[in-house]
Amino acid sequence: GVYARLDSLNFNLNNNLFLSLYVDTELGSIRIQFVAKVSGELIKQLLDDLLDDGILNDGEKDSILESNNSRADRARCLIDTVKRKGREASKKMIAHLQERDPTLFTELGLPPPV
Repeated sequence: GVYARLDSLNFNLNNNLFLSLYVDTELGSIRIQFVAKVSGELIKQLLDDLLDDGILNDGEKDSILESNNSRADRARCLIDTVKRKGREASKKMIAHLQERDPTLFTELGLPPPV
């Protein structure tokens, strides 16, 4: 009946809110380890993936590569830029990270993207 539907709607809303907070927190909580461990090549691959997804534009991608001299600075800039773009962007980056480097993904302790 109506109550079962309301319960299910309530659950979905709470679940989505939880997931959105979780994903944002996840990128925040892995930032230090991500910066320490991600390779320069993986940063470029993630930038290409996010460009293909329409999450980043050419200007943003070039800016991350050209404005940051060190690998660590590029990694910081990438994760901060994606975080600012919200939950969907964060989920996509996590999914690409899992595809591109399952070992790093596991080391970072990330949950599989939902």
